[in-house]
This record gives sequence, C-alpha cells and structure tokens, in this order.
Amino acid sequence: MELPFYLNFNDFESNYYDILEKWFEEYHNTSETDYLNALADLYSPYVYYSFGDNRLKPDASIEVKDCFFPYHEKIGISFCIDCENATSPSNGMNQVFEFKNISMMEYAQHILDKINKFCSKNAQALDGSKNIQDYINNYTIITSMEGVGYCISYNRHQKAIPFLKAYLPYYGQTVNMAVYRDFLFSVVQIAEFIDQKLKTVHAFKNTIYARSRAEAKFSVQMSRQFLTLCN
Repeated sequence: MELPFYLNFNDFESNYYDILEKWFEEYHNTSETDYLNALADLYSPYVYYSFGDNRLKPDASIEVKDCFFPYHEKIGISFCIDCENATSPSNGMNQVFEFKNISMMEYAQHILDKINKFCSKNAQALDGSKNIQDYINNYTIITSMEGVGYCISYNRHQKAIPFLKAYLPYYGQTVNMAVYRDFLFSVVQIAEFIDQKLKTVHAFKNTIYARSRAEAKFSVQMSRQFLTLCN
C-alpha cells in the first residue's frame, strides 16, 4: 500500500485514522505498530537530531552531483561521466562534479523544469488526462542532462517520490514556496506525533527520534575516527 505523504500537520493528523483503516483492509495480519513504522520510514529522511537542542529539527535536503566544466582553480573535484550510463559526454570534454546538498524545494523545481522541458518538445505529452505527475518517475526525463548542471541519481530519486507526488503541481512552471515553508514547520510535528504513538505501544527504539539520534551519534563517531586516521 502506498501511503500518502502530507505536507502539513493538520492534514496528516485528520487523515491518520482513515489511512490506518485502509491499512488494515490492505494488510489483514498486521498491527498499528507496523503502520507507524511505515510512517516513520516515510518522514524520517526529512528531520535530523540536534545535539545542542536534544530534539528533532527539519532537514529537507537531498544530495546531488553538480557537474560543470573544469577550471584549474577548483579544488576537491572529480571527473564526471554520465551518471546512469557511464559514458563520456558526446562533445569529448570531461566534466567534473562536486557533491552538494540542495533543499527539496530546489530539487522539486529542478525536476519540474526537466518535465516541462520534455513536455514543450513533445506536443502530446499533456494530452487527455496526462499531467506533470505522470512524469515524476520517468527514467529518461529524470536522468537527462544537457551540458552542465545537476546530475540526478535515479536510485536516490526514488526516495524523493512521495514528497514530489505531494508537492509538485499537476500543471505549471513553478513550485509553491508557501506550501514548502508549511512543510518545514510541520514535519517535526508529524515526526513527534508518530513517535508519541510508537511510545504508546512501547516501540521506543522504532521512534524517529531514536533512529535520528543513533544516526547522528554514528556520524560523529565516524568523523572522529577519520580525524584520528588523518592525524
């Protein structure tokens, strides 16, 4: 069952039990804990644990390759080949790339631009009942690249699909900034709601808070080990 992804807390809360009922209809040998674990998987990528505040905070970002033509003053860059097909660019020039994190709003706009560009070149792309949502996971569109810019990993893109389905418009050229701001304010509330339900059934280790804290601790330990090796 594909769980709906909500961008504001009120919608999430008001639909919680309706979706839970559909969950039980779909999966007979299951429990609310299973449902909550699925929700935790859905929303945990959009928060992180803050050691300073000892709480969850919003972190709606995704890592992409930023590909460009090399300049000698650039430091810490790697040569880039076509991300999915492992081939060199047709113009014979070797690109380079840097990994960078961008906001999910910027990522969504980038995907929307790709889809609109495809639709502008294909007159029948939006015929009938077809709309932008039909192309969110189109391999050719998502992995296409001309010249320089963001090189999208199709595998990593799969994790962003629920968010994109909820956020991207059916028609149009731009994403909604107000809706995105509402999501940033709401995602921690959603995570805390899920965690409270998990605590009620004594599934403390499954909470988004516990997961995020464990990931944060692991990242700190890995960083310290790396610095120790460097020294």
